Amino acid sequence: MRRALAGIALAVTTMVALSFLIPLALLVREQARDRVTTAAEQRAAALSPVLALTTKPADVQQAVSGLGSDDQLAVRLPDGDLVGTVHAPRQALERAVSKRETLAMNTADGWIYLQPVVLAEDRVAVVESYVPGADLTRGVWASWGVMALLAIGLVGGSVLVADRLGARVVRSSRSLKSASLALGSGDLDVRVDPDGPPELQEAGAAFNHMADRVVQLLAIEREMVADLSHRLRTPLTALYLEVDLIRGSPGAGRITAAVEQLETELDSIITAARTPLAAGHAGGTVSSRSSEMAEVVAMRLDFWSVLAAQQERLCERSFTPRRTPVRFPEDDLAAVVDALIGNVFRHTPQGTAFAVRVERDDRSVRLTVDDAGPGFADPETALTRGVSVGGSTGLGLDIVARAARDAGGELEISRGPMGGGRVRVSFALAEAAE
Repeated sequence: MRRALAGIALAVTTMVALSFLIPLALLVREQARDRVTTAAEQRAAALSPVLALTTKPADVQQAVSGLGSDDQLAVRLPDGDLVGTVHAPRQALERAVSKRETLAMNTADGWIYLQPVVLAEDRVAVVESYVPGADLTRGVWASWGVMALLAIGLVGGSVLVADRLGARVVRSSRSLKSASLALGSGDLDVRVDPDGPPELQEAGAAFNHMADRVVQLLAIEREMVADLSHRLRTPLTALYLEVDLIRGSPGAGRITAAVEQLETELDSIITAARTPLAAGHAGGTVSSRSSEMAEVVAMRLDFWSVLAAQQERLCERSFTPRRTPVRFPEDDLAAVVDALIGNVFRHTPQGTAFAVRVERDDRSVRLTVDDAGPGFADPETALTRGVSVGGSTGLGLDIVARAARDAGGELEISRGPMGGGRVRVSFALAEAAE
């Protein structure tokens, strides 16, 4: 922007300066020429009274010497004698004598003025006033130089002022940009100091208001999440009581472990929701903690295999023997695996088979979940947060998609080889990220 404003100022000031200086320069040249030609005409006219009194060459020579240089003033007497140095062509002299006509002409060396003087007995003398070419432009170049320096100063000053004004605008714009990027990266405390033109000051004030509103909305949302999670403790307590009633039965241990894990998850949600906003939002940056994807997937698959056995679901698994480190917290990665496998149990009939595979290449690790169910009727809608598809909340796949983006990967939904849906999520390898 600074360069654009400086360019505009340069172009406008240059055009204005040229529109004034070019006519002024021509006027200065004409005035310098008029000054010396008028003086030459006056010298020629001053000899007319002398010639009216005498035409003796000696007297005329004395008068010419008194009025100016012999090289600039000359006289052709009626008898044809010449006093001084004549520069005019012979034809011009003859024309001035015969037609008694005042002549002014330009030559290669300068300017010539011929003034005929009619004497007694119809005799005619011609006075020549000569101006060298150097005298015609004397002082013109100096005036043009001064005007050029003045124009350069005006143009340079205007460009400097435009650059300073542009620097102020650019500084305010960059401050607003940096604050926007910082807010987008999770720094909820960032604010701008409104500066610059009134429009940018209004934009800065609007940004601060928006940031305050975002903090308020996030605080309300986190409080709501914490409250909802806390409300789940009541049915959880009821589950504990029911477990106590069936203690000693074959499935009591498994149910107790599930209830304890649910309580742990609720504690984690409440703790995260109660964390201060400035520390609780990382703005989508990749975590510094890394985990082994194959191990996490195997652990969560063991958990779900018990339910799969009860529902007579065939579960296939395939894990790469290579290491699969990803820069993503283990708890969050487990939540991703649970969301994918849980979707299979919630949205396919009992007895539907599914398969889980973990693969890797030189840059990423891919987790693929296939099922033999009906598949996804509209994959784009399935990825829309909060949109209910098949009775779901619409949050599971959105959580997976956000996790993949945070870990430098992506989420793909398609139809798999088992005839149902295929969900493939990729994570960047920790080594590749480093």
